[in-house]
Amino acid sequence: MVTKNIGINVSLPQKTCNDPKCPFHGNLKVRGKIIVGVVASDKMRNSIVVKRDYLHYVKKYMRYEKRRSKILAHKPPCIEVKQGDIVKIAECRPISKNISFVVIEKIEKR
Repeated sequence: MVTKNIGINVSLPQKTCNDPKCPFHGNLKVRGKIIVGVVASDKMRNSIVVKRDYLHYVKKYMRYEKRRSKILAHKPPCIEVKQGDIVKIAECRPISKNISFVVIEKIEKR
């Protein structure tokens, strides 16, 4: 199976898959935001929960506060990730009610 170039500078997966929702081997296109986060949960079959820490500026106090969010993302079978791994996810069309991101790269293990 041919691995597609998704237009983002990421390492290509070593495995192949038949998932139609895979950006490398299926017909899912990615666009929009690209987020780096830590996998908080991998208990779902084809989805993961990615935890992201970021800073939010509070104008009244002229300081930053720490915030945290959890984002659901689709995990194609050609990219193996486990809880604690650092991953890069990209925005795509809504795959389900709460999933609008897909894993495009596993950056490192924890």
